[in-house]
Amino acid sequence: MEVRVTPISKCLDKKLKVLGFEVVDLFAIFLTISILNFVFGSTNFKFILVWLPSLVLASTLFFSKRGKPENYLLHWIRYQFSPARFEAFQDPKTWKSPPKNKLRYK
Repeated sequence: MEVRVTPISKCLDKKLKVLGFEVVDLFAIFLTISILNFVFGSTNFKFILVWLPSLVLASTLFFSKRGKPENYLLHWIRYQFSPARFEAFQDPKTWKSPPKNKLRYK
């Protein structure tokens, strides 16, 4: 009886990249292009107001994220919006004094 062999990819944990950009980076770049094109698309300075900022953003992301871990931009944004201090319990609304011990020592 022969063993059936199926070829599979050896890089299952590899990042999904398109032209050197992660999916979150591409979303940010295309969102910038679409918003700027919606606002400034009908002007005569379309290249300067739409494409130039988008190309600057793309090159900044490409060169600043070099050597950084996966989803660096997403984690950085979450860090910026997280509270500065984490607490286990909420602050009480009213303060109560602790119960007094009814035993008296002589």
